[in-house]
Formats: sequence, structure tokens, C-alpha cells
Amino acid sequence: MNDILIAILLGIVEGLTEFLPVSSTGHLILVGSLFDFEGDVATTFKIVIQLGAVLAVLILYWKRYMDILKGLVTLNFREKNKLNAVHMILAMIPALIVYLLLKDFIKDVLFSPATVLIGLVIGGVLMIIAARAKRNVTAEDTDDISYKQAFGIGLFQCLALWPGFSRSGSTISGGMLLGTSQKAAADFTFIISVPVMLGATALDLWDSREYLTSDAMLLFGIGFIAAFVVAMIAVVTFLNLIKRLKLEWFAVYRFVIAALFFFFLLK
Repeated sequence: MNDILIAILLGIVEGLTEFLPVSSTGHLILVGSLFDFEGDVATTFKIVIQLGAVLAVLILYWKRYMDILKGLVTLNFREKNKLNAVHMILAMIPALIVYLLLKDFIKDVLFSPATVLIGLVIGGVLMIIAARAKRNVTAEDTDDISYKQAFGIGLFQCLALWPGFSRSGSTISGGMLLGTSQKAAADFTFIISVPVMLGATALDLWDSREYLTSDAMLLFGIGFIAAFVVAMIAVVTFLNLIKRLKLEWFAVYRFVIAALFFFFLLK
């Protein structure tokens, strides 16, 4: 397949899956394997197009980010029942530490179709457990999330360093197990996605800077735009779906995708 068409396809895949609990990284690895779109340039491409999805959330949630930024600048963290920068920092720290400690292992060992399939299945099981667990919901909205819950969600986010687990799937499941509603966990996941993804993308791009060549810019730009446009639609759609669909449906999808790719890639 032509590289331009592959770039558009992967951009669409990234935009559709980044904020769904199905693992965008896992999907990009699997789809890239199908079209033999692999190697250092392909890896860098997959990093760049994530910025398109980040930009979509930043635009959709800009008022919330301005409130959080205002609180950070004025050091106003004591307003009761108000999501602030401390919540975001607590949710980011665990995964950041684990990533910095295990970055080489994660990239060298876990970024393969086989490990992605394992992550899809185990992550799906976690989502079913979270959906069916009996719990006392103490946070119906993001502003009700406590610092303890934010840090706990951050611990669950560490699971997403294994491609296939899904960052949103891990954090939504973790939030629900820790007493948030599904919608509050999803909202919180979207909000913390920008600093988390910006930080991770910046580190990865620095490591891959030699592949950011002028020859590759057209390919990267096309994938970026496709991811941005589709992510804008996907975020709004997911927020509406999350009010009605249980996590089990996304888990079933993960199992089906894992089975299909097992047949095509590992038979």
C-alpha cells in the first residue's frame, strides 16, 4: 500500500482509538505489522501522530485547562471539591517514574504484536472486573475525585506502559475500582491525557530526533491531521457513549480484535 494511504489509515486508527479503552498504541503496532510499516521512521511517525490527538483534547477542554492553570499560577489548591493541578500531578507521577526506569525494556521487549495481544486480553479482563465490582461510588463528577483517588488512578496508569492495556482502559477501570463513576473516570482520563501524552511524546521524539527529516515531514503531517480530525469526533462520541455503554462491550471488542490478529499475524 502507498505510504500516504498508510499514513491516513494510521492517523484514523490513532484518532479513533487514543481515547477509547482499546489501546491506540496496540492498534498502531498491529495495523503497522499488517502493512509492513515498521522500523525507526514508522515508530517516529506513530509518536508524531499522537500529538494530533493531544491537540484535539486540548481544544475541547481548553476552559478546564485554563482553570487548572490559573489555580497552579495562583497556588490555589485548597478549594473544596475542585479538580486542580495537584490531582493531575499525582496521577502522572507513578507512570512517569516507571517509564523512566524501564523505558528501554518497554521499547525493546513489549512493542511487538505478540505482547500487544496479551495486553488486549488481560486489559479486557481488568475492565470486566471493574465494571462488575461492587463498590461505593464517592465521585460522581471529576470535581469529586480526591487526591488519593487521583494517585490510585495514576498507579493503574502504569499498566498502560504495556502496549495493549490501554491508558484510558487502565485509568477508567482503576477509577471505578477506587470509587469513581464511569463518567468521572473517563472525564479525568481525558483531562490528564494532555500532560501525560505531551511528556511521553516529547521524550520519545527526543530519542527519535534523527528521523525527523524533511523527507518524512509530509508523511508525518498527513498522519497528524488525520489523527486530529478523527480524535475531535471520537472524544465527543466516547463521552456520549460512556453514559450508556458498559466497559464489558469494549472488553468484548478487545477479545475479538486479539483473536483476529492472532489468526492473521501469529498463525
